[in-house]
Amino acid sequence: MRVKNIIFDLMSIIPDKTFIRIAYYIRMKRKLNISNPVTYNEKIQWLKLYDRKKIYTTMVDKDAVKKYVADIIGEKYLIPTLGVYNSFDEIDFEQLPNKFVIKCTHDSAGSVICEDKKNLDIKNAKKKINNSLSHNYYLNAREWPYKNVPHKIIIEKYMEDKTDGELRDYKFFCFNGKVHLMFIASNRQGEGDTYFDFYDTKFNHLELKHGHPNAPNPPHKPLKFDEMIELSEKLSKGIPHVRIDFYEVNGNVFFCEMTFYHHSGSVPFVPESWDIELGKLIELPSLKNKENKKR
Repeated sequence: MRVKNIIFDLMSIIPDKTFIRIAYYIRMKRKLNISNPVTYNEKIQWLKLYDRKKIYTTMVDKDAVKKYVADIIGEKYLIPTLGVYNSFDEIDFEQLPNKFVIKCTHDSAGSVICEDKKNLDIKNAKKKINNSLSHNYYLNAREWPYKNVPHKIIIEKYMEDKTDGELRDYKFFCFNGKVHLMFIASNRQGEGDTYFDFYDTKFNHLELKHGHPNAPNPPHKPLKFDEMIELSEKLSKGIPHVRIDFYEVNGNVFFCEMTFYHHSGSVPFVPESWDIELGKLIELPSLKNKENKKR
């Protein structure tokens, strides 16, 4: 733990721009063109550094974002919150239902999914959540909106979809309030690979892989596909690029989260041409302002 803390202390003193350049080169095996970014992954790095609106911190906060979303599309799309806590020891498990999900408001991939309270290993759950609470997610890849999110614990209702027997993620890529493509994340809790299958807005399967393989049998079209597109576009107005995620549970749509930097802009596309095509869809604010002044 001491070595880990030393590493994080050293990371914290590296300026964001320098850190991002180094991390991009290590992960992408190429130099980052930050002065004139062209590809999707390059423009994601530019957005980390230069598109820093205070409201983005609210949007990535798993607790605070709920009011933001409710004000735009309505409370019916929110997963019910069972409690928000400053520490694990504050949680009264006697008051919780048999099934629930524990996670931190500022972190990613640190959830504890409880499907049967009687069999929950509270000691291991506490260890996992406390690790997440102490984790500075911003330092991982300098995703600026996470820097000032309060480190809290949120417990939500356990959601299960009887149609597919799993809770699939429906993730919509929005560019200035317009959805251009999406992917379905399936088999996230099952054995083996998680699958990502990309689709256009007409639900045509795209020849695209990014970080995960396609499913052996491509997922079917969700019942509320068009509604999710409409909701995504409402939530993403005025934002150069954001990914809006939903669940579909027994025919009902529920908001999941907003993600500004898909894969942190550090995972190659297959085929690589998608990196350029998606890059064309991101209008960087400074370049857009220059074009408007010329008109």
